[in-house]
Amino acid sequence: MDISTAAMLGAAGLAGGTLSSMVGGAGLITFSAMLGAGLPPVVAAASNMVALTPGNFLAALSDRTQLPPLDRAFVGLILASLAGAAAGALLLLFTPGRMFEVLVPLLLGFATLLVAFGDRISAAIRARSLVRHGREPVVRITSVPILLPVSVYGGYFGSGVGVLLIAVLSIVTGGDYRAANVTKNLVTSLNSFVASALFAIQGIVNWPAALLMMGGALIGGLIGAQIARIAPRNIMRIAVIVVGCLLTAVYAWRYWF
Repeated sequence: MDISTAAMLGAAGLAGGTLSSMVGGAGLITFSAMLGAGLPPVVAAASNMVALTPGNFLAALSDRTQLPPLDRAFVGLILASLAGAAAGALLLLFTPGRMFEVLVPLLLGFATLLVAFGDRISAAIRARSLVRHGREPVVRITSVPILLPVSVYGGYFGSGVGVLLIAVLSIVTGGDYRAANVTKNLVTSLNSFVASALFAIQGIVNWPAALLMMGGALIGGLIGAQIARIAPRNIMRIAVIVVGCLLTAVYAWRYWF
């Protein structure tokens, strides 16, 4: 690997780590950089996931006061994330992925709509529950049925999972972007860790490329986490919508045309 390729991977990691910890969608930068370094697509995808995992975890830890309380429900969230990611990674390793790839743009487009109209959806759900039951719905950020399917997706494909997580968690938290984003970073890192371990066991990770990008992503993760702490909620919501639309368009072009 020459110096220019190494520099490109490090810079892509820095940019991708910043974007991932703030919004999601780092794969637009980092996966493309892995392909640009000459890696085959499957190896590029696996190496990309390995590279971004520590940065997301570090971003979650840097703003850990916004995480759910460390109780039984939180442990359930962690276990569900690990199990879902393992199931998704095994699905990728042992089954053809063409059908799922066709659905990816639809999933990302749906997630973007959830972010765009999350406040209205959350308000409508609460209003309906008040009318029917006399109380707001008891749905918590640690609800396993909400996060398990997204964790399976994260382990199987991964790209755009941050947008999906923020979409779901924003509704659960009533639009609290900061809490949703920190939990998103934690769940994403857990999903990626499990999938990365399985990919490493299979021997499909290019470690020099992954480690070079990882160094940049660690710094980027800290930068993005700090920006997410102070950025106005509406600006971050617009950023998520823009990234979601871009991801939807890119993957629709890639898999449908």
